[in-house]
Amino acid sequence: QVQVAESGGGMGQHGGSLTLSCAASGLTFTNYDIYWFREAPGKEREFVASVTWHGGTAYTADSVKGRFTTSADRTKNTAYLHMNSLKPEDTAVYFCRSDNSWGRGTQVTVSN
Repeated sequence: QVQVAESGGGMGQHGGSLTLSCAASGLTFTNYDIYWFREAPGKEREFVASVTWHGGTAYTADSVKGRFTTSADRTKNTAYLHMNSLKPEDTAVYFCRSDNSWGRGTQVTVSN
């Protein structure tokens, strides 16, 4: 069974950048794309972006398109969410998912 764990959250400044990591484990982790979600206080969890391990098409939500990108390094079993031009509305707990496995999330807080 695939397991994932997020890291890299913290404080960011408006207009700044942060990169989140999603470490995957399990014999078949490369069979499943990595999906990034976020959950802001009082809001439902929403899709942010996805990435494949094999260089396939990645997708980003309209709310982060042009600001967030994804990458994945199979040699490190790690996928990344590169967040640029941060906005206060990006403040949320960010989760990664592989197959049916979710991480515990990492908090991102963007100040004005």
